[in-house]
Amino acid sequence: MTEPTYDILGIGNAIVDVVARAEDSFLSRHDMHKGAMILIDAPTADSIYAAMPPGQESSGGSAANTCAVAAGLGAKVAYIGKVADDQLGAAFRHDIKAVGVHFPTAPLSGGAPTARCLILVTPDGQRTMNTFLGACVTLGEADVDPALVAASAVTYLEGYLFDPPEAQAAFRKAATAAHAAGRRVALSLSDAFCVNRHRAAFLDLVANHVDILFANETEITALYERNTFEEAAEAARKDIALAALTRSEAGSLIIQGTETVKIAAQPTKVVDTTGAGDAYAAGFLAGLTAGKPLAVCGQMGSIAASEIISHYGARPETDLRRLMPA
Repeated sequence: MTEPTYDILGIGNAIVDVVARAEDSFLSRHDMHKGAMILIDAPTADSIYAAMPPGQESSGGSAANTCAVAAGLGAKVAYIGKVADDQLGAAFRHDIKAVGVHFPTAPLSGGAPTARCLILVTPDGQRTMNTFLGACVTLGEADVDPALVAASAVTYLEGYLFDPPEAQAAFRKAATAAHAAGRRVALSLSDAFCVNRHRAAFLDLVANHVDILFANETEITALYERNTFEEAAEAARKDIALAALTRSEAGSLIIQGTETVKIAAQPTKVVDTTGAGDAYAAGFLAGLTAGKPLAVCGQMGSIAASEIISHYGARPETDLRRLMPA
């Protein structure tokens, strides 16, 4: 097997993130469920955008955030995601390439506009996301280049992208190409609501196409319909070769076969939880593809996540490499 050109290839929703502070009352007025991600249409996106306080705008989407953070850690990273041939699409492309991520996906021309995610962060640090998918829903099998997948040590799939049937087909095509080349496939469950919508399909994907699973406590219990985290973790152990399960301030649990590694959360003041799971996956995969032990991979994920939640936005404000263990 040849050496990979890229450590990580992310596949996900290419979205421009708009992050703004908001009071709980704002969520109530707009009938938002705190901490959730919901899909909205274009008129609703325009209405919320007009009503929300001034925000920070940047290229985003879960897998794109993971790719950007991993590139900042020195990993060689590529990304597949669909934007439109419009101003926001151009901004997304410039932004993600500027942080060192290879982004070869052709833009959508003449269709829906580039996606955007309107993120409201309440004083307790919780983020509530309202996502207009726009051009994202057009990503399909044709956008997955088997040669790029084969050239990547790990192909990382974003659960948020799983709604359109075309995207599910793209996931399976990518997984097939990765395994044919002797590479590994990682999946982030992304959101419990997404898991509940597609539980059977996710269970099939996890059991038959995925080597590495990332999930938080609510996502993993939703996937396996278990009442406790411990029960869900044991169910995952039977299904997946390697799982990294996060539990906010309780740290994370890494499961591989009969091995279990507990990782402590890094102490930090929580300002904004946007992108915490994305950053954890970035740190973990950057360590894993560099050949680090699982305990170090988990520590790298925890450090990356703690930096992200210490400020607004899903991208680091410091050089993460200087924070990492030797």
